[in-house]
Amino acid sequence: SWAAAPAGYDYRVDLRVVYQYYCDNLPRPDEPQYPLWQGLRPTSTLTATGLRARLEECTGHASPPAERTALQQRNLDDILAVTGIPERTLESHLRFSVFTFRDIVHKRLGDRNPFTNTGVRYSGSHDDEALNAGVERFTADPAAARDLSYDSDLTGKVKIPVLTLHAIGDPTAFVEHEAAYRDALAGAHRDRNLVQTFTDEHEHSGLSTSEYANSIAALDGWVRTGDRPTPRSIAASCARFDRAYGTGCLYEPEYRPSSYSSRVLPRPGGTSWPAMTAAQEKSWSRVDGVGIAP
Repeated sequence: SWAAAPAGYDYRVDLRVVYQYYCDNLPRPDEPQYPLWQGLRPTSTLTATGLRARLEECTGHASPPAERTALQQRNLDDILAVTGIPERTLESHLRFSVFTFRDIVHKRLGDRNPFTNTGVRYSGSHDDEALNAGVERFTADPAAARDLSYDSDLTGKVKIPVLTLHAIGDPTAFVEHEAAYRDALAGAHRDRNLVQTFTDEHEHSGLSTSEYANSIAALDGWVRTGDRPTPRSIAASCARFDRAYGTGCLYEPEYRPSSYSSRVLPRPGGTSWPAMTAAQEKSWSRVDGVGIAP
């Protein structure tokens, strides 16, 4: 009954098709064509530098706004509005949707498609009707989606304490990923093993050293004593480490991220967590050759 690959790929699937709708240069009309779920045809010699040039050609992404053409600005505005991807990480997300997808499809899944955007309604552009009529659509090969899910999805059945630290403004792994993780553990009745903390920061990594040290100490104390900390107690204990490191304590102990589907357009059946139950994992483990190529 599996319909799509892990939901963590969905917003990059959306970026790949929305980008091509507006830019029509990956591939160009005079280049060999391929379905966009491949990311890139396997024999392409396109480099990250070449991809950056095509992004710039279409959107003026690396240029000051005053130097962009009206069409470039509209293309950029539409791509960002529809996908919800921050402008400063647009290029890196596009690289994932091109080069990582090529690796997954051609090297790991034997040229099978694990992705779907069938039934997704895109919105936020200057002409949503035209976008939805013209964007490329595809449906996953169920076996390919199963194999990628088996490799990547979580059952939520964690048996040890887990403490997370996530920047609210993370532009790469959106903070709503934490809601999906929380719901996966709750769906497996293991959320008692999870404490999540959030900070008023805006990077994917390289957060405050004081917070890292504080998180490690809080997790260590939980493991040693069995006393489960709270976001508020973790925020309160950070000052001790900040006296040593001086990088700040930016915790927001009352923050709770919105659902994953509030940020990433869900696929049919894609709002239940865990995405792969322990029973599914056990059943799939009996399938000969299940999973992706190493």
